[in-house]
Amino acid sequence: MPPRRFPPGDSREWLNRARSHLTRAKTCPPGVYLEDLCFDAQQAAEKAIKAVFIHNGLDFPYVHDLTRLLTLLERTGRKIPKYVREAGRLTRFAVETRYPGLSERVSGREHARSVRVAEGVLRWAARQVGEKTRRAR
Repeated sequence: MPPRRFPPGDSREWLNRARSHLTRAKTCPPGVYLEDLCFDAQQAAEKAIKAVFIHNGLDFPYVHDLTRLLTLLERTGRKIPKYVREAGRLTRFAVETRYPGLSERVSGREHARSVRVAEGVLRWAARQVGEKTRRAR
């Protein structure tokens, strides 16, 4: 059953979208490139981070650089745990891996790590907005 929808300016909708991306990132159907699944892991982390901005009434730039987004949040006084900072390594999946020839093939190990990082960011973001953590399918 799909999650309840919220208005686009509601941090809960951004977390819903983050969970949707994470669910896709965790799948591994035949014929799907791991690079594409890592893109979904990056998108899950990005939307989760932006949910924190929205929850706190903060504007954010429409960029895919997760390190930049986390630095901007930190400048507003939020503490960013080290494991959440790991999200910066996902930034390359936002563009490079979406197009043939711009990056190396992604390994199974790298995919698994990307999913773990995205899961951690999503759990952290859900706590920041006061939402109970739900597992992505």
